[in-house]
Amino acid sequence: MQKIRKGDNVVVLSGRDKGRKGAVILVLADGRVVVESVNMVKKHTKPNPQAGKPGGIVEKEMPLPASKVAIWNPAAKKADRVGFKVLTDGKKVRFFKSNGEMLDA
Repeated sequence: MQKIRKGDNVVVLSGRDKGRKGAVILVLADGRVVVESVNMVKKHTKPNPQAGKPGGIVEKEMPLPASKVAIWNPAAKKADRVGFKVLTDGKKVRFFKSNGEMLDA
């Protein structure tokens, strides 16, 4: 089970996008995450007439290490660490370390 999952709201902790918030679009197997509107790069693409794709400069999100982001805690209005807890029914859930609030209901 991963601490950061697709759909989580995260805040960037370091780098040129420090402090920016966004939702996780994709979690890669090597421990990197893609966050919407964060770590944007300009990619020069060739046109592909067979696929109907025009060429040009495309802006897209690139992955960044999961250690550079933290989950946003809306109750505390700050970045927070995440822990795991096993409930009495045997279900494993994530919770915020600062206030103990559950992420997965």
